[in-house]
Amino acid sequence: MPRSSQIPLALPSFSGAVRRLILLNIAVFFGLAVLHWVSVPAEGFLLTHLALRPIAVLHGEIWQLATYSLIQPGILSIIFSMLTLWFTGSLLESSHGSRWLSELYWTSVIGGAVIASAVSFTHVFGLRPDVGAVSAWAGIFGLLIAIAMVYGDQEFLLWFVLRIKAKYMVAVYILIAIAVLLKESDSFGALLQLSGALAGFLFVRFAPRRGIAFGFSERFYGVRNSYYRYKRRRAARKFEVYMRKQNREVHFDKDGRYIDPDELRRDPNDKRWMN
Repeated sequence: MPRSSQIPLALPSFSGAVRRLILLNIAVFFGLAVLHWVSVPAEGFLLTHLALRPIAVLHGEIWQLATYSLIQPGILSIIFSMLTLWFTGSLLESSHGSRWLSELYWTSVIGGAVIASAVSFTHVFGLRPDVGAVSAWAGIFGLLIAIAMVYGDQEFLLWFVLRIKAKYMVAVYILIAIAVLLKESDSFGALLQLSGALAGFLFVRFAPRRGIAFGFSERFYGVRNSYYRYKRRRAARKFEVYMRKQNREVHFDKDGRYIDPDELRRDPNDKRWMN
């Protein structure tokens, strides 16, 4: 897709990893709503252990680095966050695939939580490690940064009204988060969003083109194949030694494959064997 092309006004496809992420967030939202109706104390207990609190993560509740992103603070939050996830995620998924998008999203969620939690212990901007945060915006900021990096000159409809290039749209989101951070009204939440953007930037910049999982699988199979080639070469050398003791000569190539003696005797300039 050209970097300078315009986004059509039609709704994007609702499928693949984007659909799974949105349905997961909606399911958790309504599950917590039902739990609130059944038992408020049970809901409070669950939220205490699912929301991200750096001090709790430090004491072993590391699942909070991911679960906080599934909890939305209100109906407006889930509407706007899921719409943004739908539009940005669909564009990235169509060009990079479901696995790459999922890895980008969860890297931004978890990486952003790790960075923000570490910074919270410094107490800058009035941060406190015992203050929690929720919402999917850290992961979404990672997608927004990826949009700016990959499709910087492509035009979007900001809030469905203002036509604006992707890089400027993302700059608006970043500036809003910075303003909230500096005003200390929701410092940890804003820091979490900015940290998610940083994690997303690092993923797009340094992760393999087809994703981390693909890169690891390629490295694993490469190491495995190298090991098999080593065993084949070793077996070939042993077999050569054995055959020399039997007064016979056999030859193998550098990968341990047997070389037919006729191939060694054949004149390389003789083309008659090709007929």
